[in-house]
Amino acid sequence: CVVKMVQKYQSPVRVYKYPFELVMAAYEKRFPTCPEIPVFLGSEILHESRSDDGAIHIIERSCKLNVDAPRLLKKIAGVEYVFFIQKNTVNWKERTLRIEAHNETFANRVVVLETCSYSVHPENEEWTCFEQSASLDIKSFFGFESTVEKIAMKQYTSNIKRGKEVIEHYLKELISQGITFIPRWTPPSESGQKDEQILAVGHVAGDVPVESEALETTKEQTGSSCSPMEAVSPDADKLDADYIERYLGQLTPMQESCLIRLRQWLQETHKGKIPKDEHILRFLRARDFNIDKAREMLCQSLAWRKQYQVDYILQSWRPPALLDEYYTGGWHYQDRDGRPLYVLRLGQMDTKGLVKALGEESLLRHVLSINEEGQKRCEENTNLFGRPITSWTCLVDLEGLNMRHLWRPGVKALLRIIEVVEDNYPETLGRLLIVRAPRVFPVLWTLVSPFINDNTRQKFLIYSGNNYQGPGGLVDYVDKDVIPDFLGGDCVCNVPEGGLVPKSLYQTDEEPENSDHIRLWTETIYHSASILKGAPHEIVVEILEGESVITWDFDILKGDVVFSLFHSKRAPETSHKEAMLPSTSIAGDNMQLIDKTWVLGVDYSRMESPLVCREGESIQGSHVTRWPGFYILQWKMHGPLPCSGSSLPRVDDVLASLQVSSHKCKIIYYYEVLASKDFRGSMSSLESCNSGFSQLSGATTSSSQSQSSSHLSR
Repeated sequence: CVVKMVQKYQSPVRVYKYPFELVMAAYEKRFPTCPEIPVFLGSEILHESRSDDGAIHIIERSCKLNVDAPRLLKKIAGVEYVFFIQKNTVNWKERTLRIEAHNETFANRVVVLETCSYSVHPENEEWTCFEQSASLDIKSFFGFESTVEKIAMKQYTSNIKRGKEVIEHYLKELISQGITFIPRWTPPSESGQKDEQILAVGHVAGDVPVESEALETTKEQTGSSCSPMEAVSPDADKLDADYIERYLGQLTPMQESCLIRLRQWLQETHKGKIPKDEHILRFLRARDFNIDKAREMLCQSLAWRKQYQVDYILQSWRPPALLDEYYTGGWHYQDRDGRPLYVLRLGQMDTKGLVKALGEESLLRHVLSINEEGQKRCEENTNLFGRPITSWTCLVDLEGLNMRHLWRPGVKALLRIIEVVEDNYPETLGRLLIVRAPRVFPVLWTLVSPFINDNTRQKFLIYSGNNYQGPGGLVDYVDKDVIPDFLGGDCVCNVPEGGLVPKSLYQTDEEPENSDHIRLWTETIYHSASILKGAPHEIVVEILEGESVITWDFDILKGDVVFSLFHSKRAPETSHKEAMLPSTSIAGDNMQLIDKTWVLGVDYSRMESPLVCREGESIQGSHVTRWPGFYILQWKMHGPLPCSGSSLPRVDDVLASLQVSSHKCKIIYYYEVLASKDFRGSMSSLESCNSGFSQLSGATTSSSQSQSSSHLSR
């Protein structure tokens, strides 16, 4: 059985702010042996050649390495040392050195290939650039493939770190000896160039030089002052090590390699706009630098961004006036670490009213615009504070949180928003500070936390009551002069105070006003319906298992309505009903299902006592089903006209009633079917909270008979 494992490494561009010739002189000091690199035991020259003019010098060496591997493994392998063949080609005229190395030991079992290059910096001929790439392909190794891979990668990355120190050591040694300048190569005919200037150069696999620690890291000097997409230098598509440290933070060699490789892959294959480096890095962090998983996640997100034109959301999105007044969130300076600070007074927000007045689409677009703005503010703070700022802090005040925030459609909308943000803005939340958490908070946390990534969840800090005050509280994370006034601080915070959204603003149309762009939310949580005299609105729910729970939540926006629940073993025929009653097409959002030939008590039966619902009321309820079959939720106009459930008026009566426009009721409704065990779990957690919601738990305590419950909130 042949096991195949391939590992790849790609370095960033490392910039030495020294001329090529001086860097080569430092590099030359590593041969034939190098006490600074203990694993490098020595080398011998196999072949050497020069061009006639001395401009090109090629050396091929055999290099002996001592690998830090377990004694047993060395014994099984039957070797004490590992040999590499290395070919170095220096071109003094072009001022380049190319290094190619491969392993000679175990070449039939393991293939190590390495390519390095030194060249002149494209924007400053007095500086030198270094790049390195390598691959490790373990075909088979006595059943120890995984162990060998780990040893090889560990040794390789540690030698990369060691290589940084070695080149620095020799550069400083040269300077201390007074060697600060070595003349460039010139053709022999012009100056009679001496052979001694042609330096013998060499390199050992795995040893990597890096930028001088004495050198200042300034993007302006290295030509990286703009994002890689906008840069104009010949190497604009490459990242240099100084830029990574200054703008992206401290990364290990393998993390740098993952970033560079994923970025290269995007440049080669992605047709649209290449995301910024910090954005690519967030996806790598979210997938623990597994390049394949990060690539898959990033590609899905890029397709999503393109489909919904998210790149233009900051220019195109204008929040409705309702959001400006009732959405209780906003940006507010930064925290102690320089992260942008977003304040959300969730307890003061009428989430239910906002969903019903604006729809989920507007809320989701608004949340996306906040995330886009957050990324922009991170970039601004990175420039402002001179260090990488890649995430923001969210301060959530739960004062006022109650059961209104925990109604099921709202939690469903929240989970959908969390899912979209987690998929497309990973690793953007640096810290979440939750203050004044009330008793009902654990219920919300139980519902929401399973949908939040583990990495994100570890960034949550929760304070109940007044625990956020004093040492160990907010002052540890936010400067006192930035803490909002409503939390006892000195700073005026311009976040809206919120309040209840008037029911007169609730949305009744299926399509919200933002129809100029593709909908992010394909299904709306709430649907609207018109109810006419003699033309009730009906929806059917098919139950396959005996014990399930049907839940509903509806608002009466206009008129008085009677709500009923029926059960039938027969499937209603919608097409037949629509043909019989033209009112469905006239009303637009009215559906009738119960056939006029059906007899109550024979073809279908009543499961709920009729509930009279008045204009302006909000009704929530549930029903535990006892039998499989078809359950019909019905809303009909409440009035003095007799209208039994078993017989509906003739078509002529309905058409006549349509002529009176005032005879029309409006509702918005939501329903869902849950498995009984899921409903029982969610309701028992709500039961401990003193609220009308605890009435619902009564419906799940017994399954011996069909039970139901409805209640209203004004």
